[in-house]
Amino acid sequence: MSLYLLLFLGTLAISLFAQFRVKSLYRRYSQVSSSSHATGAEVAQAILQRAGIGDVEIVAAEGLLGDHYDPSSKRLVLSTENYQSDSLAAIGVAAHECGHALQHQQGYGPLHLRMAAVGAVQFANQIVMFLPFLFMFTRIISVHTGLTLMAVGWGVIMLFNLVTLPVEFDASNRAKQVLAEMGYTRGEEEAAGVRKVLDAAGWTYVAALISSLAYMLYYLLPLLTGGRSRD
Repeated sequence: MSLYLLLFLGTLAISLFAQFRVKSLYRRYSQVSSSSHATGAEVAQAILQRAGIGDVEIVAAEGLLGDHYDPSSKRLVLSTENYQSDSLAAIGVAAHECGHALQHQQGYGPLHLRMAAVGAVQFANQIVMFLPFLFMFTRIISVHTGLTLMAVGWGVIMLFNLVTLPVEFDASNRAKQVLAEMGYTRGEEEAAGVRKVLDAAGWTYVAALISSLAYMLYYLLPLLTGGRSRD
């Protein structure tokens, strides 16, 4: 079995495990109500109000775990379940997204760097998605050029994932702290439930970084070794 197949299977296993763990913990703690009985939307509104943020719209959207904060439009999007639920998972996710709004308000450097890189990573995603098919069916570019473009594309994605790590982990740390300070998590058991959900979600970003690094090396190493490592 080649090194690259092992690399692919290894990163795939890491990604699948990370996704399984976050979904498993989310399902578990979405069944556990917080003692405050505040919904995700109510928690988000209270956190933003406490921080003096009045220009961020909180909206509900269909789709599980599609929650996000959009700094360009200042919209905090929660899945319908997290918007309406008072579970530990819901308030943890809501507080995490508020963490991004707090980062935006305070000019958190890694967040602004990630925002600036969105255009480049979207272009890189197009390269790594379509270039293999273009080469397979037309061969209008040389192998060396194709490898270079793929290595650069995955390198951009890897750097984006690297910048994403401090953004996500900082937002989770802010969420854990503010939930405790505002009394939305009471006692170690509730705090531990939120922590498990957010920490598991954080490891999906670690898995994405590992995968993108592996793919970059897959295309970069043959260029550095004159193609010998692909044999």
